[in-house]
Amino acid sequence: MLGKYVRDLKEEFSGYNAKKFTKDIMAGLTVAAVALPLALAFGVGSGATAASGLLTAIIGGFVICLFGGAFYQISGPTGAMAAILMSIVAQYGMIGVFEATLMAGVLLVLAGIFRLGRLTAFIPMPVITGFTSGIAVIIALGQLDNFFGVTSAGSSAVQKFFSYFTNGFSPDWITVLIGVLVILLMVFYPKKWNAVIPASLLSIIMATAASIFFSLDVATVGSIPTTLVLEERLTFSGINVAEMGNLLIPAVSIAMLGMVESLLCGASAGRMTGVHLDNDRELVAQGIGNILVPFFGGIPATAAIARTSVAIKSGAKTRIAGLIHAAGLLVSMLVLAPVMSKIPLSALAGVLMVTAWRMNEWNTIRYLFSRKFKGAILKFSVTMLATILFDLTVAIVIGVVIALILLAARQSNLEIHYDEVDASRMHRPQDMLEERSENAAVVYISGAILFSNVQALDEMAKELEHHETVFLSMRGVSYLDISGAQAFLEMLRQLRASKKQIFICGLAESVEQMMIRSGITEYVGEDNFYWSVEKALIGE
Repeated sequence: MLGKYVRDLKEEFSGYNAKKFTKDIMAGLTVAAVALPLALAFGVGSGATAASGLLTAIIGGFVICLFGGAFYQISGPTGAMAAILMSIVAQYGMIGVFEATLMAGVLLVLAGIFRLGRLTAFIPMPVITGFTSGIAVIIALGQLDNFFGVTSAGSSAVQKFFSYFTNGFSPDWITVLIGVLVILLMVFYPKKWNAVIPASLLSIIMATAASIFFSLDVATVGSIPTTLVLEERLTFSGINVAEMGNLLIPAVSIAMLGMVESLLCGASAGRMTGVHLDNDRELVAQGIGNILVPFFGGIPATAAIARTSVAIKSGAKTRIAGLIHAAGLLVSMLVLAPVMSKIPLSALAGVLMVTAWRMNEWNTIRYLFSRKFKGAILKFSVTMLATILFDLTVAIVIGVVIALILLAARQSNLEIHYDEVDASRMHRPQDMLEERSENAAVVYISGAILFSNVQALDEMAKELEHHETVFLSMRGVSYLDISGAQAFLEMLRQLRASKKQIFICGLAESVEQMMIRSGITEYVGEDNFYWSVEKALIGE
């Protein structure tokens, strides 16, 4: 892996010059402008602090970019990660988050070392869309306190929401007004202006300026330290080994989300640039970043498609752009900390609510529902609800299990069609076809022959009782398991008992191998296997 990393770096920086360096600087600064308000918002939204979010973008963004699987990946705190951190913060506190992040980092490194980068390919699209929408709901619910200037109770976003009905709900309307204005600005902000100044950044600047100018009595971000090492952080002496057993499930959730987000981001960015992401190296880089971040006081980091796409569209050429992005955030923290401490929390809540809305893959959701794909809609809906009510790990497991059940049900649908052999339709001389085509039938079998559908073979002997020759066209058979092989062999014995001549045609290689192993080939005879029904008819 190290050797490939060095080779990839040489290729990445081949022909690097001042022009490309300038583009990297401009792209990096542009991404920093986009990342700054998001890092603050995701830090607050996770239940940690704005400083933790900003530090994560700096440390995580730098380290992961340096060792990442492709030049374009930009990492930092994300809305999806903030959503699952809220319950961890509520239950275990920040030390619990730090320890879970450390454990997740180790899991990600191991996943990369053992080359598990392709695992996300086995998660169906509706499941990914479902948990993304579920996370969006959690983010929005989690920001209601800051948006309305109220206080809720409970360890999860759902519990906090329902606590409003029992504990009372009295919004601070000045706080609400700030949040609403931020949302309106972000929604109606012309897209072409984003290249000059991002809507999220402008809305935060305007809300902060208004709060300072009018001396508004609203909750703000609070003190932002001008240091890379926060006072509240993980230390080696502070690691509670006994507590790590309880944090295993949260750590797995963080690692799974980091894996899914980073690799999906890389897949999308890879299509934009034509440069393939090294999945396993990316996982190792994500792991290293998340191992280091808690020792500085940061929260989990992962690649983010929003920031990555901005880097690509801004002309990034190498990973220098990502490093510049981290450096730009560091300078912003050191210089602008006094101003950032006065950012209203409701302004960040407005940014997060718009972000949550935009997180939803609306085109995919509309496609699933408009086309009425019932199985996909079920996977999407169940995964979304499980994400909201439980957690990411449980949601993905439930979604994948449902997908497997639906797949098994579809695979169990074995189709068998019967057709008389019509020699006149063959483009061959009539005398070549008469011997085997007389009183013959072709049986077209499609689907996998499994333990769950072998009963479909039971009627075959009865359907073919008036035919002397049977051609089994199996080009549509994708799989044959041992139960299916046994049932198939029994069906062949019934046909043979009726003195029928049997030819098997068009086998896939895996099905052919199963027939050899199960004794079907020996029973039928190798001479009775053909590539197609036509070749079987003429004996070629």
